[in-house]
Amino acid sequence: MEKSKRARYTQEFKQEAVRLVESGQSIAAAARSLELVEQTLYNWIKAQRQGKLLGSPENPVSAEQMEISRLRAELARVKMERDILGKATAYFAKEQK
Repeated sequence: MEKSKRARYTQEFKQEAVRLVESGQSIAAAARSLELVEQTLYNWIKAQRQGKLLGSPENPVSAEQMEISRLRAELARVKMERDILGKATAYFAKEQK
């Protein structure tokens, strides 16, 4: 079994993620849109409040990578919604017969 690599994020990425939550978005929604674990984002928010939020200079996440991550999460959400609507349509169509 392979051990997964630990993701490294830049200071800017972490600060932008914290800003999303501070602007009113929930931790869960922000974490989903950035493809992060909620606990990671919570830890960054806590560190920001304590003035200890640090980034990693190694393997920085670029703006393009952030956008790709956000778009992948949105695509997954839209596919799930489509599947749910398809099942609901089939269910109600069968019910009317």
